[in-house]
Amino acid sequence: MPPSSSDVSWMRRWGVMVVVGALGGLISGAFGVGGGIVVVPLLVALAKMDQRTAAATSLAAIVPTALAGAVTYLSRGQADLVIAALLAVGGVAGSWLGVHLLHRLPLHVLRWMFVGLLVLVAARMVTAIPSRGSELSLTVPTLLLFLAIGLVMGLTAGLFGVGGGIVVVPALVVLVGVGDLLAKGTSLLVMVPTTLAGTFANVRRGMVDLRAALLVGVSATAASFAGVYIAFVIPARLSSVLFAALVLLTAAQMAWREIRQARPPRPEAEPAT
Repeated sequence: MPPSSSDVSWMRRWGVMVVVGALGGLISGAFGVGGGIVVVPLLVALAKMDQRTAAATSLAAIVPTALAGAVTYLSRGQADLVIAALLAVGGVAGSWLGVHLLHRLPLHVLRWMFVGLLVLVAARMVTAIPSRGSELSLTVPTLLLFLAIGLVMGLTAGLFGVGGGIVVVPALVVLVGVGDLLAKGTSLLVMVPTTLAGTFANVRRGMVDLRAALLVGVSATAASFAGVYIAFVIPARLSSVLFAALVLLTAAQMAWREIRQARPPRPEAEPAT
């Protein structure tokens, strides 16, 4: 007996979740980011989720993906627990500040400033050549710098819903001189507690499509191992250029979203007489 239309619709939706998760996991493992920059718009466009549900579902799917990627980088000596802890402390404080400021500042101005910052970061990443295997000495100034980077990470997450690797990886590479592999592994390590906390809050509010999150998360976790392999294979220079392209994609998405929100609503058509 041929499958019913509802069965075909669910199988198609299932396939979409698997593909979306695989793309997100590949990017997560390769660049040390959450993968939401790809997952969220695809869930909106292909799975017909609203923006809020897509963001919450993507965050839930990132939890196992970040954990798998972090463990893989850590097993290869390319993740630092001390740096991750400092970033996490700053990130928690920054996220509280971001949420506090969310309803008190002109967000359209802040968003455009952040888009400009992302473009500058992308330009700097193109010219930066990370030194893989370089030693990092933990001094008081660098410890304070890690706290500051975490603070900015949390602040941007609270204000714009963008954070994690998009902020942490270039900051560690450009400002601290950390190798790109260590920056990516540490970034994923920081994401584990932050995404867990965010997902817990979202689940309590009923904002997560748990079935979709499971499908996307399993697929993304499996693909993240391939992403980590790619990160270790490609040269550091090429990694910086590709990461810059990812940052520019983030900036373009934020700019497009801001332009759409700034458009005046279309006037309703008058009823025919």
